[in-house]
Amino acid sequence: MQDLLPELTVTLSRYERHLRSERGLSDASVRAYLGDVISLLHHASVLKKPELEHLDLPVLRSWLAKMRTVGGARTSLARRAAAARSFTVWAHTAGLIAADPAARLVAPRTHRTLPSILREDQAAQLLNHPPASGQPGWSATSDAQREDLAGNVAPTSPLAALQLRDNAALEMLYATGVRVSELVGLDIDDVDRRRRVMRVIGKGDKERVVPYGLPADRALELWLTQGRRHVLTASSGAAIFLGVQGRRMDQRAVRTLVHQRLALVEGAPDLGPHGLRHSAATHLLEGGADLRAVQELLGHASLNTTQIYTHISAERLSAVYRQAHPRA
Repeated sequence: MQDLLPELTVTLSRYERHLRSERGLSDASVRAYLGDVISLLHHASVLKKPELEHLDLPVLRSWLAKMRTVGGARTSLARRAAAARSFTVWAHTAGLIAADPAARLVAPRTHRTLPSILREDQAAQLLNHPPASGQPGWSATSDAQREDLAGNVAPTSPLAALQLRDNAALEMLYATGVRVSELVGLDIDDVDRRRRVMRVIGKGDKERVVPYGLPADRALELWLTQGRRHVLTASSGAAIFLGVQGRRMDQRAVRTLVHQRLALVEGAPDLGPHGLRHSAATHLLEGGADLRAVQELLGHASLNTTQIYTHISAERLSAVYRQAHPRA
C-alpha cells in the first residue's frame, strides 16, 4: 500500500474494521477482500485516478479486463467484482464517494459445476457399518474393543472411545448438513437433546438452530456418556468433539475420517465433509422438503446458493430416465 495516497490507507483501515466488526468476516475473508480492493486502487492510480472520488465504472471495467488478460478464471473475476461492489457500497454509505460506481458493474457469470453426492443407500452404508479391525477407518486396537462398542459397553481405551466419536461426528454431519467448522465448534451447551436441536454459529457469526434425528442423537449419546470421558483433559473445555490429546477436534481429522470411511463404501465418490452437506441437502429436497427450509438449515445467505440442489435432483432424475426408459 506504500504507493497509495495516505488518505486511502486510512480508508482501507476503516473498511477492514467494517469487515471484521460489522460483517463478522473471518481473517481469510478479510484478507481476500482487502487484497482485491488494494489491487483495484493500485490500478486506478496507474490510470492517473489516485483519489477515491475518481473511482468510476470505466476504472472498474478496466481492472477486471486486465485480470482477464493475465488469465484470471471466471470464478476469480466474479469474486473480484463482488469485492469491488462490497467496497464501493460501503464507501458510498459512509459518505466517502457521491455515488456507487459498481452499481452498474456486470461481472462474468461463473460456470457452476454440480457437486458429487452420495446416494441414499450409500449414506446408509456409511453410517450403519463401522469399519472392521485393520481397515483404514478403524481406530481401536483389538476386536474385543470393537465388540465392546457394538454392545454399547464402556470402551476400554481412548482409541476405542474415539470410535464412538467418529460415529457421532458422521451421523451429525449427515443429519444436519452443517459445515465441518460448525461441527467441531460445537460445545455441550449448544445441543438441546430433549428437543433434538443444536445451536450453530455459521459464516459471519450468524446463529441458527438446526434439528437432527434419532440415529444421530443415539450416536451422540454414546459418545458423550461412554466415550468422551476417556479422552477428556483439563484443556478440553466444553467442546463436544475431542481429539486424541483431549483438545477440540481438528477439522483436518474430520476430513480424514470422512475420506477413510467413504473408501469402505462400494461405488461411493471420494467426498469430504462438504460432500455430506451436499448429500444431506439433496436428500432433504428429494424427500419433499421446502427449498426455503433447506436454506435455513444450511445457513445460506441467498436462496440462489440453495437452488443448486434442485439442479442436482433434476440431473439425477434425468440420468435415471435415460437409463430406464426404453425410448429415452
